[in-house]
Amino acid sequence: MKRILISSFDMEVGGVERSLLSMLNNFDYENHEVDLMLYSHTGDFMNLLPQKARLLQELPAYKTFRLSIGETVKRGNIGIGALRLYSKLIATLDKSAESGYKQMQYMWKYSLPLLPKLDKEYDVAISYLWPHYFVAYKVDAKKKIAWIHTDYSTVDTEIQMDLELWDRFHYIAAVSEECKNAFLVKYPALSKKVIVLENITAPVLVRELSKEKVDNPLLGDSRFKIITVARLSHAKGIDQAVKAMKKLIAKGYEDLVWYVVGYGGDENALRKLITSNGLEDHFILLGKKINPYPFIKEADLYVQPSRYEGKAVTVGEAQIIGKPVLITNYPTARSQVQDGVDGIICDLSIEGIAETIEMMYHNPELRSRLSHNCLSTNYENHSELDKLYQLV
Repeated sequence: MKRILISSFDMEVGGVERSLLSMLNNFDYENHEVDLMLYSHTGDFMNLLPQKARLLQELPAYKTFRLSIGETVKRGNIGIGALRLYSKLIATLDKSAESGYKQMQYMWKYSLPLLPKLDKEYDVAISYLWPHYFVAYKVDAKKKIAWIHTDYSTVDTEIQMDLELWDRFHYIAAVSEECKNAFLVKYPALSKKVIVLENITAPVLVRELSKEKVDNPLLGDSRFKIITVARLSHAKGIDQAVKAMKKLIAKGYEDLVWYVVGYGGDENALRKLITSNGLEDHFILLGKKINPYPFIKEADLYVQPSRYEGKAVTVGEAQIIGKPVLITNYPTARSQVQDGVDGIICDLSIEGIAETIEMMYHNPELRSRLSHNCLSTNYENHSELDKLYQLV
C-alpha cells in the first residue's frame, strides 16, 4: 500500500477543484492510501469529497492564506500578517497586469519559517495548485510531483524563485502537451522533469448533472444564448467578452445574450464595464453555481474568451454536453479543440471574438456539426491515472 499526499488550497467552485474532485473520485484506493491536505476546509465542493480520501485536519497557519491580512492578524498570526503586508508592498512596485502572482510567491517564501511541517512521511506527495511551497519545503516524501494548470509562459513570476522551487520536485505534471510546451518556453532547463497528465473527465456524471432542475434564467430566454463558465479574472478575458458583445449589439444583434457563471476579484470592475456599455440586458453575470452544467445545456454556444489557459476544464465539459464551442487562440488552445471539428478557435482579440460569434450565429449547420462531433467523441480518460500510478 503506497502512501500518497495530495495538497491544495480549498474546495471553492473552480476548474482546478473540479479536476481534483474527478481525480479523487476515480483513484485506486485498493493500492493507495490517500491523505488530502487542504489549507482551508471551505468551499461548496467540500461535501463532494470521497470518504476514501482521508482529509487531514486544518492547520491555522495555512488557513491564513485564504484570509485577509486584517483577519490573519486578528486571529493571532501577527508574524504571517506582517510578512504578507510586506509581500504586498513589494508586489505593488511591479507593473505587470497580474502582480498578484509575485505577491503570492513572496508571501509563501517569507512565511516559510512560521509554517509547520507534516510529521508523516509519504511515498509520493502531490502539490495540486501553484505555488507549491508546502509540499516543496514542509513535507517529507520519496517523490514529489507538482501540477501545473495554466500557461506559465504568460504569467509574470520571479523566475529564479520559481527555479529554486521546481528543483525540489521530481516531476512536474502538465495538464496538456501544449501546457507542457508553454511551460518549457519559460523554464527550458526543466524539460526532463515535465510530463503530461490530463485532467480526469467524468462524462457520465457531467451529462447526468446537466439534467438537474435548477433556477435557470436561460430556460425562459428565447434569444440566442451564449454561455461562459469561468473565474472573473484578467486571465479569463471576460472584459474582452463584454467589449465583443458591445460590438455585436452595435451591429444590430439585439437577440443575443451572454450569460457568465462564475465569481472572482474582477466582478465589480466587470459590472461597471457592463453598465457603462449599456449591456445590462445582454451581458448577465449569474455568480457562483455549484452545478454549472444545466446552464451550459440550455445555451446555444459556449465561448471561452481567455487570454491564457492550461486546459480549461469547462470547455471539455461543454463538449461532453454537446455544445458547439468557441475558444480564443491562446497558446494552448489546440490541446483543447480540433479547429472546425469539435469547436472553433478564433483570433485572441475583441474583434476576433465578435466576428466569430457573428459567423456561428448565422451558421446553424456548423453549430449542429460541431455538436454532433462532440456527442460522438469519447472524452473519458481515466487511463491518465495509470501514468500517475507508474510514477508511484
